[in-house]
Amino acid sequence: MQPIPALSNALKPRRSSTATRKLQDRITIFLFLLPAFILFVFFVIYPIFRSIYFSLFDWNGFGPATDFVGLQNFIDIFKDSVFLTAIKNCLIIVVFSLAIQLPLSLGLAVLVGRDLPGRGLFRTIFFMPYVLSEVNTAIMWTLLFSADPETGLINAILVKIGLQPVVWLGDVNVVMMAIFIALTWKYFGFHMLLYLTGLQNIPKDIEEAARIDGASSFQNFLYITVPLLGSTIRTSVYLSVLGSLQQFVLVWMLTRGGPVNASETLATYMYRYGFVRFELGYGSAVALYMFLFCLIFSLIYKYFTRKPDYLTGL
Repeated sequence: MQPIPALSNALKPRRSSTATRKLQDRITIFLFLLPAFILFVFFVIYPIFRSIYFSLFDWNGFGPATDFVGLQNFIDIFKDSVFLTAIKNCLIIVVFSLAIQLPLSLGLAVLVGRDLPGRGLFRTIFFMPYVLSEVNTAIMWTLLFSADPETGLINAILVKIGLQPVVWLGDVNVVMMAIFIALTWKYFGFHMLLYLTGLQNIPKDIEEAARIDGASSFQNFLYITVPLLGSTIRTSVYLSVLGSLQQFVLVWMLTRGGPVNASETLATYMYRYGFVRFELGYGSAVALYMFLFCLIFSLIYKYFTRKPDYLTGL
């Protein structure tokens, strides 16, 4: 059957106007995204490729890179025991963050997210450390960890209760513990805020129904709150691991990677070679290893977190 000519002619302007509107919408979206895309290319993509280029040279940062060494920088890195120590320290921070910092943040979020008297004040107090800059945090904890009981609050307390003062930042056996204490104090408020946001999205009817059925507070938390916070917990874990792998400012300000490289991390190791020793080719190779570690973790994380959230079916 042939289409009616009048009807066909009437639909053509409408189709044309729809196509034109879609084209205009796409152009508008492209123009809005263009500045962000340019910044992303200039400050992210371009530096990555420049780092790949410089990592193939023995370059001190002055003049053109001419001493080509190929993959030798990448090979030499794993021959350095300090680099292996840096990897170990990053893994220690990751494990301690997942085992101590995040559960502490979740527990505090549950406490201050309920009908706790003065919970608004507690939320503010717990979140305040995250507002401080890392430099100010490092200076404050340097004073707290001072080995002299006259100036160091922590050692003063230890002496008052009859214990010996501890050289927190100068003992290879306790320096990572001291750094982790400072990191936990700094960042647990941020993760607590994430969990508080997730708790607000959980319908109270589910918890009330569980209480009516006889579930205790612990069972309610374990079988209802935690599963429904799945997406928030995964986000918190992701940010915590990436932050641990890239930790620099607090460690550098507290110990500069010492004593005897006992607190070296990947970021401080890269900074030491790139900007202290001016071995920018070697430092670029370290930066690429950091990028590779973060990329591998992100891909693994993405693969294992593809399941839908419980809240999607509510």
